[in-house]
Amino acid sequence: MHVLIIGAAGMVGQKLAQRLTTDGELQGKPIAAMTLADVVPAEGPFGFDGKLSIETADLSEPGAAERLIASRPAVIFHLAAIVSGEAELDFEKGYRMNLDGTRYLFEAIRLAHHADGYRPRVVFTSSIAVVGAPFDFPISDDFHTTPLTSYGTQKAICELLLSDYSRKGYFDGIGIRLPTICIRPGKPNKAASGFFSNILREPLVGEEAVLPVGDDVRHWHASPRSAVGFLLHAATIDLEKVGSRRNLSMPGVSATVGEQIEALRRVAGDRAVKLIRREPDEMIKRICAGWPPGFEATRARALGFAAESSFDEIIRVHIEDELGGNL
Repeated sequence: MHVLIIGAAGMVGQKLAQRLTTDGELQGKPIAAMTLADVVPAEGPFGFDGKLSIETADLSEPGAAERLIASRPAVIFHLAAIVSGEAELDFEKGYRMNLDGTRYLFEAIRLAHHADGYRPRVVFTSSIAVVGAPFDFPISDDFHTTPLTSYGTQKAICELLLSDYSRKGYFDGIGIRLPTICIRPGKPNKAASGFFSNILREPLVGEEAVLPVGDDVRHWHASPRSAVGFLLHAATIDLEKVGSRRNLSMPGVSATVGEQIEALRRVAGDRAVKLIRREPDEMIKRICAGWPPGFEATRARALGFAAESSFDEIIRVHIEDELGGNL
């Protein structure tokens, strides 16, 4: 089997590639080849024994998508995106990368399907930003998609495209609406939601972190470990069971910022909590006001998708996976 990961230089992409390498198979078939594509060179997974290709590609550029699927990968993980804060600040870049790039990929697959019957499994990472306030709580699977940001709008349009291209039989697609992934390892990025990780990640290693919103902000979270699990399950699930509604809200943990901080206190003590510095940011606060507080995720859970059950567990997963199990 040949697997293509687009957005492979990102945190989730790197973890997915490493997990695929560790497992050695997907859909019950050995992984013989893996292509890792991103706008910057991705780091290859440690220990992969098959054919590994590292591609530098921008899906929004003509010909890039056609080049990436030329070898006809059986499974395509499409993770590439401009994150929420950057998409809001740079309107044109957000639509070019998040919408046009995805549409070019889908079109390249459609044309290949007409040429030789190519029909891969496509796993698309959408976002809970596709829904907008005012919300029910918890949000049901039937809640309308009325995004309140450019990023959410771009993802919602791509969800519709994925469903339509799948309906027409050009590929076998599934979209997974990721919760905010927390705790993200590494350095802060331009995502408006980045502070959710920052106020935990930095204090856990003795560094100061900035909190731009109030303690009452409630949001939906899952760990990087869960995100990889969602992707793998989406790649192997029988899509006949999913039906025509190809986009699913993933399970997660609903928590306020204050509850996050108290979980940090329980796991790492007062010393860690004291490293959080409150510094209000009006743009971040405005964006947060339109974010969903939590989902029922009934369909996804029934289909076998699973995540953590508490925020304490999310913090402990980070300690296990990123800090060697020790503070």
